[in-house]
Amino acid sequence: MTPRELAAQVDAALMMRNLTAIAGWTKLSGTPEEAESLRQIRGLLDGYGFRTTWLEHDAFISLPGAARVLVDDLPPLSALTHSMSRASPPEGTAGRLVDVGAGTEADFARAGDVTGCILLAEGIASPAVAARAARAGATGQLHISPHEHLHEMCISPVWGSPSPVTLAELPTTVACTVAQADGMALRGRLGRGEVPRVVLHAEVDTGWRRTPILVAELDAPGAGPEAPFILFSGHHDTWYQGVMDNGAANMTMLEVARLCATRRDTWKRGLRLCFWSGHSQGRYSGSAWYADEHFSELDRRCAVHVNVDSTGGVGASVLAEAPAAAELAALAAEALQAETSAAHAGRRMGRNADQSFWGIGIPSLFSTFSEQPPGAVKMRNSLGWWWHTPDDLIDKIDPANLARDTQVYVHAIARLLTEDVLPIDHAAQAAGLAAELAKVAPGCTVNGVPLDGLLAQVEALRAAAAGPHADRALMRASRALVPLDYTCGDRFVHDPALPLPPWPVLEPLRKLAASAPGTDAARLHAVEARCARNRIAVALAQATEVLGGTA
Repeated sequence: MTPRELAAQVDAALMMRNLTAIAGWTKLSGTPEEAESLRQIRGLLDGYGFRTTWLEHDAFISLPGAARVLVDDLPPLSALTHSMSRASPPEGTAGRLVDVGAGTEADFARAGDVTGCILLAEGIASPAVAARAARAGATGQLHISPHEHLHEMCISPVWGSPSPVTLAELPTTVACTVAQADGMALRGRLGRGEVPRVVLHAEVDTGWRRTPILVAELDAPGAGPEAPFILFSGHHDTWYQGVMDNGAANMTMLEVARLCATRRDTWKRGLRLCFWSGHSQGRYSGSAWYADEHFSELDRRCAVHVNVDSTGGVGASVLAEAPAAAELAALAAEALQAETSAAHAGRRMGRNADQSFWGIGIPSLFSTFSEQPPGAVKMRNSLGWWWHTPDDLIDKIDPANLARDTQVYVHAIARLLTEDVLPIDHAAQAAGLAAELAKVAPGCTVNGVPLDGLLAQVEALRAAAAGPHADRALMRASRALVPLDYTCGDRFVHDPALPLPPWPVLEPLRKLAASAPGTDAARLHAVEARCARNRIAVALAQATEVLGGTA
């Protein structure tokens, strides 16, 4: 049976029945309701023949409570606070209101000294603005929603639970969001030179909680204990009922598991599903803990990580931008074309969606999937106005779209399970690195750090990657290359939950290339650039060697 024939068996009615069964639960991380919903999913997976394991661990979880915003002596504004916000004292948090535009670095620079102030920022609350507010010494953040709906968010830039090293990076402000009309009215008053008195009230329950992870696995026939497997994951915790985000994606996981299990006799690799807690209220605490706790096994055995988030939304017609790592982009394109006739434009993976496995060196496919077409409202993403609101209910699911999205996942995962050789294209990954190096090579050379050797190594890697390779060679090459592509280079820590450029390890080279020759800045950046060049050279040599080339 081909992947397309298997995908044709997706049962939308069954998925909707299973979704309806959990749609009423509010699944906040570490709560009894979350556990009860997860137990229902476990029962279904047991029935499909999977071996299920219930894990629990301590996670740093933040559950927002009541919030209100007082302006002068007017009635309170409708507001919500955010996960990882500081709780306000009983009298509230007051301060001079300062407009920081969209909250970019340039906006903060224009605002000047904002120590002790409340910052009025346009747009959905984010870790990036929270981090800038903390560095600037602000006492509060007041976000202006892009419309009348208020979106729950986690504003911590710490990926996973904090450590002694990252504890100081947690937000230091009280953060609230108000509707667009209320926020823009405040902005108008500031523009007219008025000085409104603003007080933020926020209740936030933050601390360590026991949270669950449901693991379900099925081995390939005759597989030994060290056989490779495909990791398929999605978060189970939600904001409110969270029927699209992420109940529908959980149904996609179940349907992939059900259908692929019927063709287990053709598998070359095992399948492991993980349902995370701590995504929404713990900044990916579940997947980060799992990656750290199971690092050695994942390093040895996990071939590819497939993630799923928010499938089947009403009106979600944009499929071409489904994110995929370069080495898996051809697989993404083939699955999309086969199941939807959509051409894959491609999009680089973002720093989101429980992508906690890049440090280990595991290539990743998909995350948020089908999206809404562009609209008048400027959203942080394109998942619908109901995203992270109480309106994310079952009426936001289109059964046909849910089946369509799931068919793409069935197709891609069926190929990952059954192909004789993993469809990982390291030549495409090397081409991306070559393009980034070409941008900085002239400037680095001028500043005394020539990159000719690196460019030659990349070409050697591309040549070595062109031939056929066994799974183990492809996986070992991934361990060398993926951390360069998606992390700052340390395999054993999680980078902050903030945007990173392509191939982040090139940042020292980019800074050097942008420096004026002969300046102290150029000399300083050259020191760091040489270290970065060495890190990249070693990884390229390792990948080239295992793919059959020369080191």
